Amino acid sequence: MTDDTPLFARLAPEQLAEVIRHGSTRQFPRNAVIITEGDQSDSFYVIEDGRVKVFVSDEQGREFVIRHLGPGEYFGELALIEDSPRTASVMSTEPAKLRVVSKAAFQECLERNPDISWALLRAMAERMRTLTDTVRDLALLDVYGRVAHTLLKLASEHEGQQIIEPRLTHQEIANMVGASREMVSRIMKDLSTGGYVETRQRKIIIRSKLPAAW
Repeated sequence: MTDDTPLFARLAPEQLAEVIRHGSTRQFPRNAVIITEGDQSDSFYVIEDGRVKVFVSDEQGREFVIRHLGPGEYFGELALIEDSPRTASVMSTEPAKLRVVSKAAFQECLERNPDISWALLRAMAERMRTLTDTVRDLALLDVYGRVAHTLLKLASEHEGQQIIEPRLTHQEIANMVGASREMVSRIMKDLSTGGYVETRQRKIIIRSKLPAAW
């Protein structure tokens, strides 16, 4: 597990080892529901391998994907500090190995390492800023702008290129921007035809600056 998760970013190696020591490892197959919105539970999860999606849904089964997470990232941290129902569901999008830390185990860890609580507060503040950005995008950008902005947020630089890996399906992107799959497919086709993006095997490569709208 890497230490690039915000919660762990400023921890000393021995502190990180202490957090991991208090958890247990669980394996989940692809498409396994790890957390269900509305459930009561008291554990948080660190992804050691694989990927998951965090989403909310309505009574008709329509989904809005809040974010995708990969190795070194975490979810479910609010359960460590409050006894409220889960605010979102989490499903594995590929086989995943997770480190599961219960509330009781984490509290024991904090008693021995109180500085970790400040790292958690900083991480939660960063997550709140991310959610605020998402709400702002939905409110102020049209669908083209939301797709472009989402692609840029998901991309990471590799050898001078902006790459999204693994590649998301058009339905997954649609769930993240609150649009139909057909609309996203049309936008992705326009971006490809215009030379802005290239889809290659399991990657989306951003070739040039994406337009905010047409």
